[in-house]
Amino acid sequence: MLKTPPTIAGPAMACLFLFTLSLNIAKGQEAKGRLLSPDGKLEISFKTGQLDKKSSANQLFYTVSFRGKDLFKPSALSLELKGSQPLGADVHITGSKTSSVDETYQLVVGKAGKVRDQYNALQLELQENTAPGRKLVIEARAYNDAVAFRYVAPQQQALQDGYELVNENTEFHFSTDATTYAQVLPHYKSMYESEYLKLSVSAFSNQGGVKSSILIGLPMLAEVPGAGWVAIAESELQGYSSMYLTNPSGGWSGHTMLSRLAPRLDSSGIAVKGKGSLRSAWRIIMAGDEPGKLIESNAVMNLTSPSAIANTEWIKSGKASWDWWSGSLGADGKPAFTTANMKYYVDFAAKSGLEYMLVDAGWSGRDLTKMNGKVDIPELVKYAAAKNVKVWIWLYGGAVATQMNEAFALYEKWGVAGVKIDFIERDDQEGIDFYYTTARKAAEHHLMIDFHGCTKPFGLERTYPNVMNYESVLGMEQSKGGTRDNPDNHVMLAFTRMLTGPMDYTPGGFDNVTREQFFARSDSPMVMGTRAHHLALYVVYQAQFEMVSDYPAAYEGQADFEFIKKVPASWDEIKVLHGVPGEYITIARRKGNDWYIGSITNWTERTLSIPLSFLGDGNFTAEIYSDAADAKINPKHTAISRQQVNSKTVLQARLVTGGGYAVRITKTN
Repeated sequence: MLKTPPTIAGPAMACLFLFTLSLNIAKGQEAKGRLLSPDGKLEISFKTGQLDKKSSANQLFYTVSFRGKDLFKPSALSLELKGSQPLGADVHITGSKTSSVDETYQLVVGKAGKVRDQYNALQLELQENTAPGRKLVIEARAYNDAVAFRYVAPQQQALQDGYELVNENTEFHFSTDATTYAQVLPHYKSMYESEYLKLSVSAFSNQGGVKSSILIGLPMLAEVPGAGWVAIAESELQGYSSMYLTNPSGGWSGHTMLSRLAPRLDSSGIAVKGKGSLRSAWRIIMAGDEPGKLIESNAVMNLTSPSAIANTEWIKSGKASWDWWSGSLGADGKPAFTTANMKYYVDFAAKSGLEYMLVDAGWSGRDLTKMNGKVDIPELVKYAAAKNVKVWIWLYGGAVATQMNEAFALYEKWGVAGVKIDFIERDDQEGIDFYYTTARKAAEHHLMIDFHGCTKPFGLERTYPNVMNYESVLGMEQSKGGTRDNPDNHVMLAFTRMLTGPMDYTPGGFDNVTREQFFARSDSPMVMGTRAHHLALYVVYQAQFEMVSDYPAAYEGQADFEFIKKVPASWDEIKVLHGVPGEYITIARRKGNDWYIGSITNWTERTLSIPLSFLGDGNFTAEIYSDAADAKINPKHTAISRQQVNSKTVLQARLVTGGGYAVRITKTN
């Protein structure tokens, strides 16, 4: 016999009603704030609730999962505005809108030609629970390889007199003590020239009661055990400041990174000033099963504004001869920073089929409109033009900030193709404005740009495709002063610094030596790693304006220089075939109908199987530059061979310590 359940009445019924109502509200908010990638594998959710047991406030937070596994646990979001409580610390959801986009756009230069921009989008509207009741909007997108969000504080009464943003309190609470590949920087005013360190998230927390704050630059790669690989990056910084990370946890159990914005130099404690609506940069979390998938991602570019340049026909990728790295060595083997010697480098570029020649520092003083008599730039430009070579020139960033209008107009009159701008050393709000203003002004005068001594890429090169490169964290320039330019770092940079865009690494050194033989010198520097390793760098690294760094005589009679002459500087497609950060990597890139493969290892010898399944139908010829049998002790020795291949072929690449493997694949007629 069935029993009738007891009737609930009075206070008990009221409690049950309130509990059910709260549960329904929570479920409703969860549905409003949930966003899935088009393939359903990546999810980001926004909610409000009590993150801190000591607080009763409704904190805005988010979570991220990949294939049903947590990447980031509840992570707080808020904006710290001067003179008020953080916006986002006590809010409720007032509405949400969703949409989807699937379109394709064309890049002028870059790692891909046509790029698919496919995502689901969410606009989440929130309002403070207490006076003054400010409004906040979170804009979010979910791609198949990344999720991203940004803050928008729309125009409203509380912000009518403008705003001063002290900091952006964006947390990245890893689901476990992830292994990071992080670049530790000394302060906010640097050139991002530090190594990437492999350390757990907790290793960066304050320990033993000693207050410390370790500053980490972006992008930051991390492996979340059992869940996937992620990278934290940012994009679309116009009007904003650059983001850094720090771990404020204070204990070994602390797995949280917190954002820190580069402070303005003119206002103590303020990061961003503005009027009207406040719009932050995009906060990006790339995600994938393998770290190589993050290299293939176009998330940074997808989240950036389209090209602001209508006519881009004058923007051309290419390789350049360069005087500075070798010490301006001439045909006689002696250094000479003269017009005549620069013509020697132009002649080499013309003979080798290189598009450009770069004149580095020394042709002018702080006044960028006046030459100092050492190198006649207009004469050199005219001489080079007759040989179908164009000239770039080096500039000091501090002088560019005050002279760009006059100087850029003069360079256009001279016929200069591009400018390498050095020693910028800032990415605060005014520093970021410098990048945008310089790119725009340079475009007005048909000048391409290679930013040096600068911040990391943040997507500017899509908006202003005349921006060809940013300096890499560590370039071959380091060979002149020490051992940081080595195969360990070469592999690491591909998985870290290169995640967000092109980098001016300056490869091409042909005086290849072993670790035991290496010593630093300013003229005719040595490089560690085999010749095949340094050939492969031209494929592994992305650089639209690529250096051929050594002096012309270094390449004379060298059969493997043929690979450098042929390899492109801009690409139509990329495939990362395999790799482990800091260990090895193999990348295939396509330009037109030709494929190029670059494979490099650290100091560990290894044999790698390289499947060519990405090739289309038909037969192909592979021109292979590999480590010679004795390359371990004679790293200049390269074995050059040809092999008929097709999509079923699996190449066996034997890489010696510090070795490499470079391949050019063309369709067989």
